[in-house]
Parts: sequence; structure tokens; C-alpha cells
Amino acid sequence: MITASALGSFALIVGLLTLIPGLDTALILRTAALGHRRRAWGVVLGIQTGTLVWGVLSSLGITAVLTASHLAYAILRWAGAAYLVWMGCRILASTLRRRARADLAQADAAHEPDTDGGFGSGWRRGTLTNLLNPKVGAFYMAVLPQFIPTGAPHLTTGTLLAGVHILLASLWSGVLIAFARVLRGSLRRPSARRILDRISGTVIAGFGVHLALGD
Repeated sequence: MITASALGSFALIVGLLTLIPGLDTALILRTAALGHRRRAWGVVLGIQTGTLVWGVLSSLGITAVLTASHLAYAILRWAGAAYLVWMGCRILASTLRRRARADLAQADAAHEPDTDGGFGSGWRRGTLTNLLNPKVGAFYMAVLPQFIPTGAPHLTTGTLLAGVHILLASLWSGVLIAFARVLRGSLRRPSARRILDRISGTVIAGFGVHLALGD
């Protein structure tokens, strides 16, 4: 089985990776800051579902097909980029469609209708965002095998390592959600909410463009 030293080294790597602000951070903060706590946790668990899937596929060596096949990687990359651009543009468009009366009716975040769905909607969004990011698969394919000892069961050990990543990421996500709830009061104003959505939509769409133009 994997040694404590190897497990600690892997935890350090994925822990530092988790702390780096990125697409996951933007999604979680935006959802939680708008007061959708259930959907925010749905996003978190969806992202971690994707992480678990990538971990299992990497343990089985299936992601080697992705890294070896330029066509498969390109298809997944463009699908992920299109999804992120669509999501970002959808958020931006929602700020332009709001009318003055709708803003006044939604001024209190605690009573805002959850137009994007609840926990299930957040879970689907988080899962798709993670699974359609080929860079996550490439990371797991490059890093995970190095921490699986010779002769150890790949699936069991790989799933254990993915579980460590999931645990650390979930704990950090809890911190992000708690921080976002502190900001919720200032986001009750419609103008502040529009600004948040415009920033979030731009960041998410920007990740999509970066993914499309990346190597």
C-alpha cells in the first residue's frame, strides 16, 4: 500500500493546487454570495464528483487515451470551452435582461427565487465543469501514477488519493462558502449583484476562451 510519506506529498501538491484561485473558486463564490447555499454545496459536490471520476479513470489508465490522442483531447477541450463560454455569457445576459422592477423585487437575497435550480442544478453544473476540463484529466494522468507503489492495486490506491484531494477541496470550499455569506449583506443591492454577475460571467467565459486557445 501507499506510504504515509507519499500520501503526505500528494496531499501537499493537491492542497496547494486547491488554494490557487481558479474556475472552481469563481463558481463557488458566485453561487454562495448570491445566497444560494444549497446550490453552492451542489456545485462543490459536483466538482468533487468529477474529481473522483478523473481519479478512477486515471487509476485504470483510461486517461492515457486522452493524453495520447490529440483528437480526443481536442474534442474534450473544445466541448469544455464551449460550455464555459456559454455559462459565462448566460450569466452576463441575465444581468442585461433584468428590469428595474425585477431588481427591486429581488433586492432581498433571502427571498430571491432560485431561478437556476437548487442542489441538483448546482451538482450538474459542478460535475460538467470538472469533467469537461481535459487539464484536470491530464494532471491526474501525470501525477497520480507517481504515487501508486509498484504492486499496489491501482484502482484502490488511486481512489484513495482522489479521496484525499476531495477532502481537502471540500474543506476549502466550506471556507469559501462561509466567506461568501459574509459578503451576502452587501450584495442585497441590485447594482452590487449585477456587478458580481458581470465579473463572474466574464471570468468564467474567460476561462473558456483560455481553454480553447491553450495548448
